Amino acid sequence: MLTEIIVRPIGTVHSPFKEPPGTPIQPGAAAGVQGMVEVFPEYGEGLRDLEGFSHIILLYYFHLAPGFSLLVKPFLDDQKRGLFATRAPARPNPIGLSIVRLERVDGTRLYIREVDIVDGTPLLDIKPYVPSFDRRDEATSGWLTENLDRLAGAKDDGRFME
Repeated sequence: MLTEIIVRPIGTVHSPFKEPPGTPIQPGAAAGVQGMVEVFPEYGEGLRDLEGFSHIILLYYFHLAPGFSLLVKPFLDDQKRGLFATRAPARPNPIGLSIVRLERVDGTRLYIREVDIVDGTPLLDIKPYVPSFDRRDEATSGWLTENLDRLAGAKDDGRFME
């Protein structure tokens, strides 16, 4: 059984959000928000051919998240839910995922939109978003279905900073 995994950042995400409270809770709540990904120079060659994609998947480390609980009250609901049925940032392995719009690539800098990530967040990986691979037209949203109308403009209220 694997007991330890070592992951190292490949860059840093920059955004207008200096702390979790007030940060949009998903890219869908971050329309028009601009940001920049700074990829460390030693990984720059890996950005080749990325410019042709309209969206990218960013995997990152929730470096400001405190400990976790297996039952949480998520941002779009008033009742406790199982952690793994939410997108809460406080997790056993605090890894975040965001699909953002790629505006342009300039050397080792990626200019992005629809950013829902706190400034200074360590970037773990980048993957191209490919609708034929990633979109699932038959997908359902479980308990979130009744709350998705509350997403537009939803912001972090600090509940996971405790």
